[in-house]
Amino acid sequence: MVKAEHGGRPEEAVMGAEAGARLRAARLGLWAVAALLAVRQLAVVLATPSGQRLTDLETWVGPGGVLDVKGSLYDSTTFTGTPFGGLALKPLTKAAQQALGWGWTFGTLLLVVALGLVAARALPQPVSRRTSLLATPVAVSLLMVSLPVRNTLWLGQTSIIPVLLVLLGCFTARGQRDGGLCVGLAAALQPALLLFAPLLWFTGRRRAALAAGLTFAACTALAWAAMPHDSATYWIHHMAGTGLGGAADALANQSLHGALLRLGLSGPLETVLFLALAAVVAGVALRRAVRYARDGQLLLAVAITGCAVVAVSPTAWQHQLLWVLLAVVGRVGRRAADQYLWPVAVVLVVTLPTEMLLPNVSALYSLRDNLVLLAALAAATAVPFLSTASPYYRSPVPTRYAVPAAARWSRVPLLPFWRRALTRPSLLLELLLIRVCYAAYSSVRTAAGGGRAVAERHGHQVHALEKALHVDIEQWANHAVVRVPWLERFLGFYYESFHFVVPLAVLGVLYARRPADYRWARTSLGIATLLGLLGFWLYPLAPPRLMPGLGFVDTVHGVQDLGKPDYGAMTEVTNQYAAMPSLHFGWSLWCGVVIAVLAPRWWLKALGLLHPLFTVCAIVGTANHWVLDAAGGATVVAAGFTLTYLLTGPRPDPTPDTAPDGDGDDDGDGDRDGPAPRPVRAAV
Repeated sequence: MVKAEHGGRPEEAVMGAEAGARLRAARLGLWAVAALLAVRQLAVVLATPSGQRLTDLETWVGPGGVLDVKGSLYDSTTFTGTPFGGLALKPLTKAAQQALGWGWTFGTLLLVVALGLVAARALPQPVSRRTSLLATPVAVSLLMVSLPVRNTLWLGQTSIIPVLLVLLGCFTARGQRDGGLCVGLAAALQPALLLFAPLLWFTGRRRAALAAGLTFAACTALAWAAMPHDSATYWIHHMAGTGLGGAADALANQSLHGALLRLGLSGPLETVLFLALAAVVAGVALRRAVRYARDGQLLLAVAITGCAVVAVSPTAWQHQLLWVLLAVVGRVGRRAADQYLWPVAVVLVVTLPTEMLLPNVSALYSLRDNLVLLAALAAATAVPFLSTASPYYRSPVPTRYAVPAAARWSRVPLLPFWRRALTRPSLLLELLLIRVCYAAYSSVRTAAGGGRAVAERHGHQVHALEKALHVDIEQWANHAVVRVPWLERFLGFYYESFHFVVPLAVLGVLYARRPADYRWARTSLGIATLLGLLGFWLYPLAPPRLMPGLGFVDTVHGVQDLGKPDYGAMTEVTNQYAAMPSLHFGWSLWCGVVIAVLAPRWWLKALGLLHPLFTVCAIVGTANHWVLDAAGGATVVAAGFTLTYLLTGPRPDPTPDTAPDGDGDDDGDGDRDGPAPRPVRAAV
């Protein structure tokens, strides 16, 4: 026994050393990513002509700027800061402009890094050593890619400073007086941040709350004594900044005041409604923040209060919305799969344009125009963040995985870190990611291409190759369809309608009835689409209907002037020269294969295989694709299935051990309704 014990210690030491080496490598990699993002942001700003970058800073302290001339700071409404902010910035007017621009940009990057360090160290305790080491570079990277930070760097704004001051006051200040001083200075720069004083008071830091209020009052009084006219203009005429920096109803103003104005309200009614809603939001948010602060989640409490600040401020411009990103620290959901939804949604909201998150549908315009505000309101008042006392906070219901299976091809082993999950993923997360991926797909597809001349040259190459292979049947099929009006209408309808409906229907049925199969089917479709985008980018190709002199008839869009083709409503939103490979056929083939593999009855399998047959007839008969485009679509789909197999292994063999919905949750409440099923082995 002694020998066994002594023999085990070296093995444990070796395993510990290997784990430490992997952790160090991961940490260095994440810091490298953060550094690359910082260099990227720096290059974007500094590579822009001087008249188009740091425009706010130039307007304030540049030659002829509002801080460098006689008169009121607010005559032009371009200065959006408080009078105290103007007083603090005024010495910068003596600095050399080029040196100031470089110094301001590098200084802002350093402030972002400091903000990431403070936020990472403020995570609710206890945290593992791995989390503590990796949290800082992850936080810095998320800050670098967020729209508020990018906007701040581009404009030369000061919005990082108040956020950092609040975090310093709440987490790093040695005493309550120093903490209150930091919060008070932040409120002197952005008055709505005075909402943090009640948070300090109700969480037992009353000296800090008093210090914050006194510091704010002293700074405001100092600015009033130095600039009485400007102070009266800011606090009375503009009601703490309303109307400065742009129209209050602009989409960039993501506050309740801006949303009400965009809804058509104005005058005294809008003012009263705004004040009432602001009071309710502030009250609810403070109550929630105090509860989470007492629960040991002070960073979440600070984020909730900051989100309330965004909502209740008269104006909350894009560079002031960083509080929404801090709300990513909250945990929501009882299943491990569901706990990814909130952080992913927050990161997407603060890093991507809202057009990528919601489709271009008129009924959704109001949601899209106020999406960041809605996220802030949800974090402040509605999202049910888990308490640290909840059993699901540390141990959510785990995701079940198939037993790893050996690869069918011994020379191509499976990736060990990618396991095949059997439980159902979060529906909202899937819908969100599908929407974002499709928006990215549409953007890349539209941007891809080398011009009409290149696409037509490639069209002649494909046509010549098809002649050599004796598969150039497009013109015969196209003219045959034109001669039969009902067939022309049917194929046109099939081409336009079934491309999205059938794949979405298949995914929906798999998600509801076969969650484990949904995962591999969804992954294979995503890989095939990604490969298709690569084809669009590398080989722009004109479809037969846009090839001059070949005699094709565009049965879907009508007769075309090929010198300047017009595709109706789709002219501006899609690239008509992205024909190789044909994802029309590729997606339909994916549907056919999935249905043929999973459908329980032979007639359903046959019906599924008819879809790619009808689709290839439609794309060729309407002159929208060449035959080789369909071959390209089949190739990327085959590659999608193959790569999915290599990444995750064979699809699971359905057995009675599997729960009906794939996660042991028959009533949909997120809990297991019975004992966990035995692990399901993957089919070999």
